[in-house]
Amino acid sequence: MKLKTIYQEIIKTGIEADIRSKKEIDNYFKEKKSAYDKLGKPQKEVFDLDSLTNPFADTRVLYGELEADIKSVIVGVDVSEAELLLIDRLREKKTAIDLAISHHPTGKALASLYDVMDLQIFAYNNEGISLSASENLLTERKAEIERRIHAGNHQKIVDVAKWLKINLLCMHTPCDNLAYQYIKKLMDKEAPSTIGKIVDLLNEIPEYKESAKNNNAVMIEIGSRVSRSRRIHIEFTGGTEGPAGIYDKLSSCGVDTIIAMHQSEEHFKKCKEHNINVIVAPHIASDNLGVNIMLDHLTTKEKIKIYEFSGFRRFARKTHR
Repeated sequence: MKLKTIYQEIIKTGIEADIRSKKEIDNYFKEKKSAYDKLGKPQKEVFDLDSLTNPFADTRVLYGELEADIKSVIVGVDVSEAELLLIDRLREKKTAIDLAISHHPTGKALASLYDVMDLQIFAYNNEGISLSASENLLTERKAEIERRIHAGNHQKIVDVAKWLKINLLCMHTPCDNLAYQYIKKLMDKEAPSTIGKIVDLLNEIPEYKESAKNNNAVMIEIGSRVSRSRRIHIEFTGGTEGPAGIYDKLSSCGVDTIIAMHQSEEHFKKCKEHNINVIVAPHIASDNLGVNIMLDHLTTKEKIKIYEFSGFRRFARKTHR
């Protein structure tokens, strides 16, 4: 499979699993194209053209020829300089590796991570919170994340990939979308009535079972196994943690339970204040879930040899969604 085809399939699959409707994503592209058309020549020279066809700013081919043939990939949750050096060593030892795939973004995909946070507006709106309230709360949080990321040395890892001539791609929100939809469909189908039943359902998923073996199990942060649950909000996608001020509004809309990949102390305290139960499905295991579902899809298109590293464990499913 061509690197270009892998990239296109990741984008396509991420869009199909997105919280936003097709119309809303089409509007995203129209707004990007309109903004691009209004730019002068100097601004167009630095514009990220991928954003005209890819609504996920945290998913990019970071290094490599798009026409490169890819027969084997090594997949990790976080691909750092050390992992790239490991790939180089493995290739010296005659292990064929055509592409490194990182789940978490780096390079320009990390530099613009905040852009995908707008997806959360639609997640909150689906729970009954107005678009205006969601946008106002998220605008401040996005600006905070942008400030935090701005000072980073984003190209450091990409430079190593260039020196070692290792094709490098990251796929973040498309995989998180797949994990979100997987958990949502499971909860909608089973309709668990207590926190304990939710935890039991999660513990049957191979990625969480494997994580539990390594002392990183699904955890009840707020509530108990016998706590009742009727309306679940899943915090799995949208780049990173949203605004802490959203929880009083979620509670007012009837949300009584959050399933999250991770939760800061500030968000934990807000959930406790507004009497929302919190279940944390381990972050890396949840990332593994989304990445595995994406790989299930990619391998239906063409056979690809998959190697594991950097916290990734391969669990294949017969159907990817």
